[in-house]
Amino acid sequence: MRTWIAITAAALLVAGGGAGAAGCGEVGDGASGTGGGSAGDGTLTVFAAASLTDAFTSLGRTFEGSRPGVKVRFNFGASSTLAQQITQGAPADVFASASPATMKTVTDAGDAAGTPQVFTRNRLVIAVPKDNPGKISTVGDLSKPGLKVVLCAVQVPCGAAAARALGAARAEVEPVSREKDVKAVLTKVGLGEADAGLVYRTDVKAAGGKVTGIEFPQAAQAVNDYPIVEVAGAPQAALAKEFIRLVLGPQGRTVLSRAGFEAS
Repeated sequence: MRTWIAITAAALLVAGGGAGAAGCGEVGDGASGTGGGSAGDGTLTVFAAASLTDAFTSLGRTFEGSRPGVKVRFNFGASSTLAQQITQGAPADVFASASPATMKTVTDAGDAAGTPQVFTRNRLVIAVPKDNPGKISTVGDLSKPGLKVVLCAVQVPCGAAAARALGAARAEVEPVSREKDVKAVLTKVGLGEADAGLVYRTDVKAAGGKVTGIEFPQAAQAVNDYPIVEVAGAPQAALAKEFIRLVLGPQGRTVLSRAGFEAS
C-alpha cells in the first residue's frame, strides 16, 4: 500500500513528476465533447505514459468540454517512473501505462482500484532524421559500425520492447545513450544527434514529418499493450471512472486510432 507523504507527493507534481518524467500540465479549456457527463468542480489527475501525450491531451479537452468546472491535469513520463511515484504516495486518480509490467508495480502494491483494462496497443518503428544520414532501411542496419543509435532505458516499456525486437532480429546494437522515455529518444533523432532510434509508431506520427519512420517485421514480436486503471484512494474517484470510460469508449478509440495506436 502507498505511504502518503504530503510534502513529497506535492513536490513530485510541482516538479513535473520527478526525475525521468516528461512533466505535468493542465489541459485548460477545451472544445465540447459529444459524450455525456456530469457538471462539477474538481481537478482530475492522470498519470500517463509519455507516448500518450498527444492522444490523452486531446481526450482531456473533450472531457473538460462536457464537464463544466472540471480540469484535467496530466503527468506524462516513463511508465516505470510514474508507477514508482504512485506507489510512493503521489496523488493520482488514473494511471495509464505503456506495458502490463509497469502496471503490475502498481497492482502488486495494492494501489489499483479494480482490474486494469487494456485499451490500446503500440509497436516500434525505426526513427531516422529526414535525410537518413545512416542510410538505414532495415533493423539489421542498426548494427553498422559507427552508427549512432539511441534507445530507451531498459526499465521503461519502450526499452524493454526494443530489447525484444532486436533479439527477434538477432541484431546486436550498442546504443550511444539510453534515454528516460520515448520522447527523449525521438528528440535526439529529430535534432540530428543520433542516426536512428527505436520509438513507437505513434511518436513518429506525432513528430509531423520531423523524422522518418521505418517499419520492420520484428516489431510484431514486441507489441506493447497499454492498460489503464483507477488509482486506489483516488481523490476524484467518480471523475476517474468517467475518464476511463471515455478512453475505453468510441471517442477514445477514434482518437487513439488517429494517433497511430492499434486496437486492443
